[in-house]
Amino acid sequence: MTTHLSAEQLLHAYRVMRTIRVFEERLHIEFATGEIPGFVHLYAGEEASAAGVMAHLRDDDCISSNHRGHGHCIAKGVDVHGMMAEIYGKKTGVCQGKGGSMHIADLSKGMLGANGIVGAGAPLVAGAALAAKLKGSDAVAVAFFGDGASNEGAVFEAMNLAAIMNLPCIFVAENNGYAEATASNWSVACDHIADRAAGFGMPGVTVDGFDFFAVHEAAGAAVARARAGEGPSLIEVKLTRYYGHFEGDAQTYRDMGELKEMREVRDCLKQFRERTIAAGLLDASQLDDIDGEVERQIEDSVIKAKSDPKPPAADLLADVYVSYP
Repeated sequence: MTTHLSAEQLLHAYRVMRTIRVFEERLHIEFATGEIPGFVHLYAGEEASAAGVMAHLRDDDCISSNHRGHGHCIAKGVDVHGMMAEIYGKKTGVCQGKGGSMHIADLSKGMLGANGIVGAGAPLVAGAALAAKLKGSDAVAVAFFGDGASNEGAVFEAMNLAAIMNLPCIFVAENNGYAEATASNWSVACDHIADRAAGFGMPGVTVDGFDFFAVHEAAGAAVARARAGEGPSLIEVKLTRYYGHFEGDAQTYRDMGELKEMREVRDCLKQFRERTIAAGLLDASQLDDIDGEVERQIEDSVIKAKSDPKPPAADLLADVYVSYP
C-alpha cells in the first residue's frame, strides 16, 4: 500500500472512485428509460485506474480518452453536472450538448476528449506532449486506451513518435479482457500488452487494476519520469468492466458468473475501504459520509440535466471550423 498518501489525498481518491461508480450506476438506470440519446459505454469496475493515474496530474497536464470516457473525465476534474447535461444532450453540457457521451471534452481541465474512434487519442496525446516539450513546460500527456486499441496502428505510431522524440507521454492500456466481444487473451499476441513497450525502448509495467495503490505507484513513477525529461512509459492496467461493451449489450460472449468474484471480493472500492480502515488511515464514518454526499450530488445532476434546455437550432452551425453557404 502507498502509505505516504495523506488522509486528505486518500479521501479525495475515494471520492473520485465513488463518484465514478455512482455516476455510471445511475446512467445504467437512466439509459433504460430512453431519454438519453446515442450510445453509452460505462466505466463501472475500472475506477481505480482513472483515480490512480489522475492523482498525479495537474490541470495543465493533458489526457485523451476513448468511448468509455466518463471515469477519465470525472477523475480529471470535469464538472459532474456539466457531464450529465452533456450526456443528455443539453445546452448546459460541457460541450453544449453537441458531444454526448463519447465526445465529452473540457480543455480547461486538460481533457482533450473522449473519442469514438478506437485508438485515436494516442496521436493527440503525442502532439500535446510535443507542445509541452517545445514550450519548456514539465507538463505531461496521458493516453487511455483499451486492449482493442492496443492493436491499432495509430497507437503504435504514437508510441514510436513519443520514443524517438523523447516525449513526456504515458500510455495507459486499460485491459478489461474484451475488445467489444473479442477476448483479449485471443486477440493480443503477447501475454501482456506492457511487453510491447520493449519494442519502442520504453519501460512497460503490468499492474492490478483492482488495486488503487498499485496503479497509483506505477503512474507516479511514469509521471515523474516524464516530467524529468526521461521520456514515455507504457502501463497496462488489468481490470474488468461490470457492464457490457455498451448499454444494451447482451454479453453472450461472456460467462456472467465471472463477475461475481470481481464484485464481491476484488472490487476496487471495497478493497480501498478495507485496506485504509484496517491500516488506521481512514475511518469508516469518513467514507460513509462521502458515499452520502456523492449520492446526493449525482441525484442533483440528473434532476438538473433533465430540466435543462436543449441547444437551439441556431447552435447547429456554431463552433465549426468552416461555415458553408
